[in-house]
Amino acid sequence: MKAIRVERTGGPEGMKLVELPTPVPGAGEALIRVEAAGVNFLDVYVRSGAYEREMPLILGEEGAGVVEAVGDRVSAPKVGQRVAWAHVSSSYATHVVASAGRLVPVPDGVSTRGAAAAMLQGMTAHYLSHDTFPLSSGHTCLVHAAAGGVGLLLVQMAKQAGARAIGTVSSEEKAQIARAAGADECVLYSGGVPFDEAARARTGGRGVDVVYDSVGASTFDRSLLALRPRGMLVLFGQSSGRVPPVDLQVLNTRGSLFVTRPTLRDYIATRTELLARAEAVLGAVARGELEVRVHAEYPLDQAAEAHRALESRATTGKVLLVP
Repeated sequence: MKAIRVERTGGPEGMKLVELPTPVPGAGEALIRVEAAGVNFLDVYVRSGAYEREMPLILGEEGAGVVEAVGDRVSAPKVGQRVAWAHVSSSYATHVVASAGRLVPVPDGVSTRGAAAAMLQGMTAHYLSHDTFPLSSGHTCLVHAAAGGVGLLLVQMAKQAGARAIGTVSSEEKAQIARAAGADECVLYSGGVPFDEAARARTGGRGVDVVYDSVGASTFDRSLLALRPRGMLVLFGQSSGRVPPVDLQVLNTRGSLFVTRPTLRDYIATRTELLARAEAVLGAVARGELEVRVHAEYPLDQAAEAHRALESRATTGKVLLVP
């Protein structure tokens, strides 16, 4: 099989296409022929060393494909079945072995590539909007990077819940894409008025109920300023860098605020929870209730270019690798 391996942390140039023996599934495992792998900032964090992992390793934690073989004690999935996954390591490859319990069926009406594009970012948007801060009618949320992969899905889910969504974006082109997904208003980072002031102006000075922040260092302080008293800042990424240590007294002085740093792994920790969340996302895609925007598809040997595109902030929606 072919795979993208990283020998040491660093830039995209360290990602190499290598030939390796095709793995054999053990007990409780399945071998999948990968039809598409999702490219995520999580992969960038691992490659760059922002998230510590033992090296060398094969990148990638999301994808979809067809089961080619199963090990002992596997009743499902079956050989020939289409499956998708998130948080299964070594997904930047033509083949991957995964625990059968971490695989979910791809429903009719959803393409295999569409499932790969929806899993990690779709389930992230789902837990953020349904569990971490459950949105409902009357809420106003601020969504950073609203034209990105999670952002576009989160805006759609916010509108389906009856909430008002304000998005932040880096260009007017991205603002148009976010509005098309349902954003009520968009604020440009370089628009002259800081996004926290714009958010307060659009809420009569009160502030928003929740900020969903995947950007991190460059937005964190103003995200706090955008909140209403007892509002919540949900920090779920750090595309601009890690947030420095915070004096928790600031949460008091700015209105008894809440801050949380969640991760998808803890919201799909059990098989029951994984199936329920994946079925909610993929089912919505199948019914046409959730649109997954794919920005670009790259061949596996162009994985470094896919990372460069993601890090340049030039992408809107999902980036896929297609072996």
